Amino acid sequence: MTTIIKFILGILLGAFAQIAMGQELIGTYKGILKVQGMEMELLYNFKNIDGNLTATMDVPLQGATDIPMDSAILEENKISITSAKLKMNYIGTLTNDKITGTYTQLGTDYPLDLMKTEKTIPGNPALPSSDAVLATLAAKETGDFKYTVEDYFKKSAVSGFTLSPDGNYISYMKRRENGKQDLYLKNTQTQKETLAVAQDEDVIRVHYWASEDRLLYLQDSKGDENYHVYGVNLDGSNKKDLTPYEGVRVDILAILKEDPKNIIIQMNKDDLKQNEPYKLNIATGAIEKLYSVKEGDPPVAGFDFDKDGNLRAITRVVNEIETEILYNIDGDFKQLKVVPFGDGFGILRFDYNSSYEHDAYVVSNLDSDKYQIQRFDLKENKVIETVYEDDTYDVSGISLSRKRNYEIDYFSHVAEKSVVVPVSSTYKKLHKRLKKEFGDKEFFTVGRTDEEDKFMIMLTSDRIVGEYHLYDVKKDQVKLLYKLLPHLKEKDMAAMEPITFKSRDGKTIHGYLTMPQGVKKGEKVPMIVNPHGGPQGLRDTWAFNQEAQLFASRGYATLHVNFRISGGYGKEFLNSGYGQIGRKVMDDIEDGIDYVIDQGSIDKDRVAIFGGSHGGYAVLRGMMKTPEKYACGVDYVGVSNLNTFMTTFPPYWENYRAIVEKIWYNPEIPEEQEIMDEISPALHTDKIVKPLFVVQGANDPRVNIDEADQIVAQLRERGVSVPYMVKYDEGHGFAKEENRLDLYKTMMGFFAEHLK
Repeated sequence: MTTIIKFILGILLGAFAQIAMGQELIGTYKGILKVQGMEMELLYNFKNIDGNLTATMDVPLQGATDIPMDSAILEENKISITSAKLKMNYIGTLTNDKITGTYTQLGTDYPLDLMKTEKTIPGNPALPSSDAVLATLAAKETGDFKYTVEDYFKKSAVSGFTLSPDGNYISYMKRRENGKQDLYLKNTQTQKETLAVAQDEDVIRVHYWASEDRLLYLQDSKGDENYHVYGVNLDGSNKKDLTPYEGVRVDILAILKEDPKNIIIQMNKDDLKQNEPYKLNIATGAIEKLYSVKEGDPPVAGFDFDKDGNLRAITRVVNEIETEILYNIDGDFKQLKVVPFGDGFGILRFDYNSSYEHDAYVVSNLDSDKYQIQRFDLKENKVIETVYEDDTYDVSGISLSRKRNYEIDYFSHVAEKSVVVPVSSTYKKLHKRLKKEFGDKEFFTVGRTDEEDKFMIMLTSDRIVGEYHLYDVKKDQVKLLYKLLPHLKEKDMAAMEPITFKSRDGKTIHGYLTMPQGVKKGEKVPMIVNPHGGPQGLRDTWAFNQEAQLFASRGYATLHVNFRISGGYGKEFLNSGYGQIGRKVMDDIEDGIDYVIDQGSIDKDRVAIFGGSHGGYAVLRGMMKTPEKYACGVDYVGVSNLNTFMTTFPPYWENYRAIVEKIWYNPEIPEEQEIMDEISPALHTDKIVKPLFVVQGANDPRVNIDEADQIVAQLRERGVSVPYMVKYDEGHGFAKEENRLDLYKTMMGFFAEHLK
């Protein structure tokens, strides 16, 4: 692929803004940009707002809509459009409903004609239920409850705390009355609070301290997951989009303590299918590409940089489904390992405490069923020693002290509950002090200053949303900073209990059951089973779960099952779920339902199933596979047709298609294609006979809106009433508070109608 093609595809989502008034240029114009046989559809939407002609742009291929444009001039019938970001211009002539023109980028001209068309939105706009219909459904939830849906799901007044490197500030997201969250700072000495960044329409997803005086944060557009990195100084100055490349996804790989002016990012700017690493100046946005994936080379899945910003290792996908680790020895990347599909090996941290530069801590299950943490000689490709392992669970957590020459502070892993094992004498003392303070409640170190004179601690449990505390080492003082959702009193919350049962083929399956408070002996309550997303490698954990607490407050139990293919239980358990999604994976969920029903407190005739992403697929598959088990279901951004799901991957998934097909199914293999057809709910809607509520984000890049449209349209063709909620400013899951509240209020009305 030529450089010009890659450049166009990578940053084509450009902008026009503040266009001069032009009455005849109102509406939507569509064109096809053709470059060496490749085609991309573009739509420009023009509006007259307060006497100014404004414009937005849609790129249907990438699920992007209403992207603000940059600058343009319309004089008589001549339109001139320019973009400094894209280094492009477009000059055209408007004649009736057609613009004939030339698109120029990087000195190369391309013909681009635009025809007036009708503005479209993702999916079939005739299918979503009206606001009135959904409000009527929500109103079916009646009762005098101590806590409202808002109490559980409105964003906390403050959240997302981070501690500055010098300990002078904490940063956090603060909620407005309208639900939007702004980025704030508080001086830890004076307690003075200042606004750093106000949220506009798009959600601030996460923020980081890049240095003592500069913050970074990530935002995408309407849930499209094409994140940009923004920077802002503590005084609000130099607020800047550091990666202004539209249609490009950016992720932060490393904050460089030894080089505070720069960070390491990865983005697919030059090839939408391939992430490549760059050094990014956090003040100016200047970038330096650190490695280029050559055309024809295996796709790169990961990069490992050391503390100084040196690229030390590269992980590539070879033979379609295996991973190859290349290690840098004296500037030459040499093959370290080829890891078979189903096994795992990765570099956790380089061992800077060692005088030998090739020592590292790795996580590996090459010689064991469970992941272990090992000290490893990367040059000689050999294990030095296993430093942490568990017989039942995978381990992967390690914390090192930069101040104390990177000695190990503690190991950690997730068992039924979280496990932290102190190692260094310094951290043993700290852990003992905090244990005295917090007792048996779970607490975690979530931040520390460079001098390690202050530690930020998060306290949580299954009945505590979260508390942030600051421990001052010199003063030996623990100070409460904030409680998240403090109105939710611990005594009113339900307990989440770990469970273990045997599957029908003899596997040990773990999970959690949350029961409403006050269930009397012999009483049977309705239950909602909630399969997790992913599905591979993820798992449910013991923690405060807002959904389970809401359900419990309304009298419903909640079941979480860590079915085969879930992570954390060893590679045999994980691998046993590959090629079994919708089959043995569903069997495990059903066996979990049967297990808790047999315990005597669950009403077998009032079981619902609700889930998102893979969990949404499990809802549809469960209601099709064993409809007798469920009274109703809620599908949230779930796959309905494995055939169409496999053809609508976002570009950055394409390099991993063979791996996804190994985990799910390969349509090129006739036997697996037959399975895909057999377990695709959209192809068997006649078997879905119980009430269903479908929820979808219109801009979802992972599970296209067509997945939801299919199931709704086909059920309605059979005369089935299917309430269908679509949010046109959301993607894969709802990030905006008002949308989340709509979802849960409507869902509770749906459950009230069918479970009570």
